[in-house]
Amino acid sequence: MAVAIVTGASRGLGRALAAALAGRGWDLVLDARKEDVLEESAAAARARGARVVALAGDVTDAAHRRELVAAARGLGGLDLLVNNAGILGAEPLVPLDRHSLDGFRAALEVNVVAPLGLLQEALPLLRAAPAGAVVNLSSDAAAEAYRTWGAYGATKAALDQLSAVLAVEEPGLRVWWVDPGGMRTDMLAAAEPGEDLSGTPTPDEVAPVFLRLVDERPASGRYSVPSFLEPR
Repeated sequence: MAVAIVTGASRGLGRALAAALAGRGWDLVLDARKEDVLEESAAAARARGARVVALAGDVTDAAHRRELVAAARGLGGLDLLVNNAGILGAEPLVPLDRHSLDGFRAALEVNVVAPLGLLQEALPLLRAAPAGAVVNLSSDAAAEAYRTWGAYGATKAALDQLSAVLAVEEPGLRVWWVDPGGMRTDMLAAAEPGEDLSGTPTPDEVAPVFLRLVDERPASGRYSVPSFLEPR
């Protein structure tokens, strides 16, 4: 049975990906900061037949990252690491001249340092897997200049570059950094309060597109859900 770690799995895309993977027969290690809502995601995945270990904690904590990888090892190994957990750094978003440096540092820790730390911990299991893969959540703000998205976008651009180098250094793995596009999530609502998100896709609508990566295993690279995962 294939095993995946999904961070930030209590809501939004993380929860939707967990449910979608469970429906495909994957066993899961799920992470989020809030235990009660994380357990809701775990229960939904278990209802689809998955073995699930739900571990509440902070991905910036090295001990928690070790715990996640140990749980995957206990399920039999690790085939897929999904670095989905992320923060904005400011809610709502503000221009760079008013962005808190402490908020930017926090976003760097969650969006860049923690994924690298978890990856370092997980690499031995991923290398040993028959088809190890990594999905790092990117954003169009990593590649485009949008007012107020500069600090968050900078963290995602850094994660993109880490992903690109990892793909070169680990040719035996698939490494995909994926822009999911705008989604109707609490995070987007917090970023831009007052915006009408009624026409924006839900995470449940976006998650199945991610499964094409797992099914088709295209070359490592940057992919975009809005363009149906065509590399760019």
